[in-house]
Amino acid sequence: MSSGRYTFSTRDDPHAQARAARSQPLLLHSVQLFREIFAVIYRTRDIHTVIEIGVESGMASALHLGLGASAVYGVDPHPDGDVRARFAAMDGMHLVEQASPQALEELPIGDLYVVDGDHNYSVVHREISWILAHAPNAVVVTHDVLWPCARRDQYYEPSPLAADDRHDPTDDGPTVWHDEMTPAGFVGAGSFTAASHAGGERNGVSTAIEDALSSTDGDWRFEIVPAVFGLGVLFRTGDARSATMSRALAVYTESKLLAALENNRIALYTQVLQLQYEAAAHARDSDQLAETVQSQAQQIATLQAALASERASAARARDVARTASSSTLSANNTSPHASAHPASAAASFLRRRLHFVLKER
Repeated sequence: MSSGRYTFSTRDDPHAQARAARSQPLLLHSVQLFREIFAVIYRTRDIHTVIEIGVESGMASALHLGLGASAVYGVDPHPDGDVRARFAAMDGMHLVEQASPQALEELPIGDLYVVDGDHNYSVVHREISWILAHAPNAVVVTHDVLWPCARRDQYYEPSPLAADDRHDPTDDGPTVWHDEMTPAGFVGAGSFTAASHAGGERNGVSTAIEDALSSTDGDWRFEIVPAVFGLGVLFRTGDARSATMSRALAVYTESKLLAALENNRIALYTQVLQLQYEAAAHARDSDQLAETVQSQAQQIATLQAALASERASAARARDVARTASSSTLSANNTSPHASAHPASAAASFLRRRLHFVLKER
């Protein structure tokens, strides 16, 4: 059975779809998944120069050359060795190891900007504002315009932002199952933190885009593809090319099916995070219980050894007392001066002997 370019299964290979499913990461998040959205943009606009903010693995950068771009500038202040090698291996790809938005001022004006770097109001607002002011005819694609970053800042750590540009951060993460932050939510595990509250002013990627658009002249359109954390497409309207692109994108931006699938995806994923957190907590509890049991077993063994030693000492003391008592009684019975009350003398000796033995212990 096939649909378009995909084959889901055949009679001879009924597990093709299952293999494809398990080859994917548990959480899909890369911009390169939106290739067909970019293809719409390339079909309806003249795209030659691409400025990409946040290059991830570099795979998304490379797809632009395949779609027709002649130059791709990837802006990332901290790329790894694999990213450097990928950019160096392909003609037309240029790696800019600087922070955005400062790096934008030194680059050619782009026909397409892909904004997928920091996911917080301060940085995104400055990036979008600069692009709208200096490249008013460009198409701007922004990632993470839906949950969890639409209305809540996320800060890569350590963050270079000034305190005034950040909300109070927390190591806890959001979940779709309630509105509070939780250690069982979508956490950064040291790589990023999030604003402790959602909503309000100057908070989140979508809020930054809306505020940047409100400060511009001209008729801009902000469309959202409701999939994989949300892909925003900004472009100026008023010409035939923009109208054509808007109609082509409507298949995705107006899809209730995509929106329902995305809501279901994040609900399932955050449920998995909750289960993983609980499993880890149970594992920690089990480890602590095992340590406690082992410690208590050692204490019990020590106490049992001490008790056995005490019992042995007491037995020896009783043997000594019995021997001493017998000797005393025998001596009293044979002595011409034996007491008229030998039992009293024996008891008195036994008490003294026991006192001596116990004192010695």
